[in-house]
Amino acid sequence: MIAKEEVLDLLKSTESYRVERTTSTGNMDKFCEAICAFANDMPASRKNGYLIIGAYDDGSIAGMKVDDALLKKIAGIRSDGNILPLPTMSVERFSYPEGDLLVVEVHPSDLPPVRYRGRVFIRIGPRRDIATEAEERILAERRCSFMATFDATPCLNAKLEDLDVDYINSKYLPMAFDEETLANDKRDIKEQLASIHLYDRENDCPTYAGIILFGKNPKYFLLGDYVQFVRFAGKDKGGDILNERQFTGPLYKMLPTLESFVRDGIITQRPVPETLFRERTVWNYPEGAIRELLMNACMHRDYQSNMPIRLYQFDDYIEVMNAGGLYGEARPENFPSVNDYRNPLVAEAMRVMKYVNKFNRGVTRVQEMLKDNGNPPAEFDVNTITAFRVNVHATNESDLSDSHKSAHKSTHKSTHKSGTSKPQSQSLEEKIIEFCREPRSLSEIAEYCGFKNNRNFRERYLNPLLGKQIHMTIPDKPTSRLQRYIKI
Repeated sequence: MIAKEEVLDLLKSTESYRVERTTSTGNMDKFCEAICAFANDMPASRKNGYLIIGAYDDGSIAGMKVDDALLKKIAGIRSDGNILPLPTMSVERFSYPEGDLLVVEVHPSDLPPVRYRGRVFIRIGPRRDIATEAEERILAERRCSFMATFDATPCLNAKLEDLDVDYINSKYLPMAFDEETLANDKRDIKEQLASIHLYDRENDCPTYAGIILFGKNPKYFLLGDYVQFVRFAGKDKGGDILNERQFTGPLYKMLPTLESFVRDGIITQRPVPETLFRERTVWNYPEGAIRELLMNACMHRDYQSNMPIRLYQFDDYIEVMNAGGLYGEARPENFPSVNDYRNPLVAEAMRVMKYVNKFNRGVTRVQEMLKDNGNPPAEFDVNTITAFRVNVHATNESDLSDSHKSAHKSTHKSTHKSGTSKPQSQSLEEKIIEFCREPRSLSEIAEYCGFKNNRNFRERYLNPLLGKQIHMTIPDKPTSRLQRYIKI
């Protein structure tokens, strides 16, 4: 609250937009309108406004007596519900030889426009008035700029030492900026991190985005910041638990670990007869689809919740659930066409690290990959306010069985007719390996194997062979247009 000596200075202040003087004690509408106007801070000064009761317009003290009843009456304005959002204000009585003053100190609101009984009041120089439509729009836009998302807020009990600064310097910053920019940046590490919203200079601590992305132990500050995997026997949570794991740590470490686990611990493949002399490899789930759903869960989850991301696997489907429903402009009626970011700083860093692309095609890509793999479409539950859930069903076993029976029947007929069967043709994996005796591009390999969709072919058939039977000629730049694949 303002000091007694400062009140006398305000009485004679020329900053008329910050001060309103009155000798009235009974005009409550006038007081409420003044408080509303100060809270809106139309000049954007970010300075407190003062309603001074007991002073004339020229700054002289009127000589009135401020009793407890008036003090309580003015203080009650804050919470009577007529001014919304509730103003941040304090009320104090000051006594001088000339008389008493009642001073109401009003802080600029971070959530303008503030309304008194539905109307927006602002100060224009020395006078108070009702805001025009254009002025209301300015205040509304200012509200958006004041509202920091959770990942941009300071993690007050963290320190710089809680971040993996070595990784940020050596790996992340070179991904985010070009060499020349980094070479010319002579600022200290705190200033550099603050420029990308990973550090809060005012409070001298990392932001939650910094902790989530690069913290040495994020779970210490955010108890729900981990992924819980459970493999249940059967088709519901009543079955025995066959496997359980927790994935913790900063996203830059956890995301590649999750990718590896999905590939090695969840995705399975098996050969299924396709024709008399050919069989195809079938996956229970397309790896890219499960990866996309997990990346989205990590990007969009509500990190304030203590609920972890849940990756539950059953006999015939997978459930992915994260805290936090649809956010911002995204609503059940426009999902998945419209997207919004609960954690924009986390999302941007994941884009820089090439885990997501932020093109708002994630759900569409998931459904395409499931269709190509023979899975039913994913089922999204977007009506829950506090959580987001998606179920992905495994490839249809009955369809695979029918395919197998058809192939077996064809084989039986051919054998009965000729008395012998022709030798089995080489598998698709063998075909790829054989073709890559010489360096080949992705397009060449996909075309040779009869595939038109290069992306799906790479994720489903080529990636499982990398590091085992096939390697890249430019391993440091996986997406290079000059990339070739060759047999090890």
